[in-house]
Amino acid sequence: MQLKETWRWFGPDDPVTLKDILQTGATGIVNALHQVPHGDVWTIDEIKKRKDIIEAAGLTWDVVESVTVHESIKTQTGGYKKYIEQYKETLRNLSACGIKTVTYNFMPVTDWTRTNLDYLMPDGSRALYFNWFDLAVFDIHILKRKNAAESYNSTIITEAEKRFKQYSQSQLDEITRIVLFGLPGEKKITVEEVQEKLDWYKDIDHTALRESLKYFLQEIAPVADEENIKLAIHPDDPPFDILGLPRIVSNKEDIEFILSSVKNKSNGICFCSGSLGAGIKNNLPEIVQAIGDRLHFVHLRNTKRDEFGNFYEADHLGGNTDMYAVAKEVLSIQQKVNAPIPFRPDHGHVMLDDMGKQTNPGYSCIGRMRGLAELRGLMLGISRANGWA
Repeated sequence: MQLKETWRWFGPDDPVTLKDILQTGATGIVNALHQVPHGDVWTIDEIKKRKDIIEAAGLTWDVVESVTVHESIKTQTGGYKKYIEQYKETLRNLSACGIKTVTYNFMPVTDWTRTNLDYLMPDGSRALYFNWFDLAVFDIHILKRKNAAESYNSTIITEAEKRFKQYSQSQLDEITRIVLFGLPGEKKITVEEVQEKLDWYKDIDHTALRESLKYFLQEIAPVADEENIKLAIHPDDPPFDILGLPRIVSNKEDIEFILSSVKNKSNGICFCSGSLGAGIKNNLPEIVQAIGDRLHFVHLRNTKRDEFGNFYEADHLGGNTDMYAVAKEVLSIQQKVNAPIPFRPDHGHVMLDDMGKQTNPGYSCIGRMRGLAELRGLMLGISRANGWA
């Protein structure tokens, strides 16, 4: 049995249309109602409206990415119990509309983080990039987080100070925009809002955040079980603490804690080779093995690190991750479950005709189509060699 080929689409305003996606060969869509404020209920009417658009294009809505977890749930403050009940209602509404895989993350304050959205590759294409020096410029000199320098070594601190003095105001503004970019279609967060939210986490360490996640899952997993929904938590991106905030889905130990703490069948993982691959100590094939049949969704992309831990998003079959080994483990699990596991080619370079077009960062059409084609060929070869296709 092969994985289900899907494609992330950001809704009607996405520059990559459903018609474009159909021509890539993908048959499933990964989508979310990004216009709905975090924590609010997704109504059946709004879900059906989006589903009808997708199906009219000849595709299926297979995965929600993401139903965002409200910040109050992570901190267990304010109306967090109300937001958990509203999350349950959203799950029930999605199930009523036939959507059975729901991705989410538990990253505090910010979502994925990069420092450059247009890193120039040797072939002239452009990639996403994370650089510790520029993050420190933002953290220490723009955000001015209390004791921020304690999060970095002396080399990073020295280089960040040098860059801060050299950068123009427009360059500093651009770093701020990129670090706080968030997701297309969602309200942008400001420096002032980050400063305020950081204060919510002043007494929350890794252990406390883990317990908040455990409590959240203990609450929603029984509902997901009843509705036959597969929950898929996405790893931290990047897989290490950012802006002094704890991150708790960054390695094998974290994933084993999540799976062992809440053993409901619905509680599973979205394995992202790009997010986990940026962690130098992460052995990705071993992580896939540890997830086993609770592998509910797969993102495949690659990263290339340097000596400082900075990384850019490489070709899907390039970079530091052995994509052959990862794909083989994923496909091995696929043979043991009863339904196709959805996967998507995650991110892609801006290249060819997309160079002159508006694109969402990481989500250009041609770069992802190249990745899908490469991964499709790799997985077909693995499957044929092992008698799985």
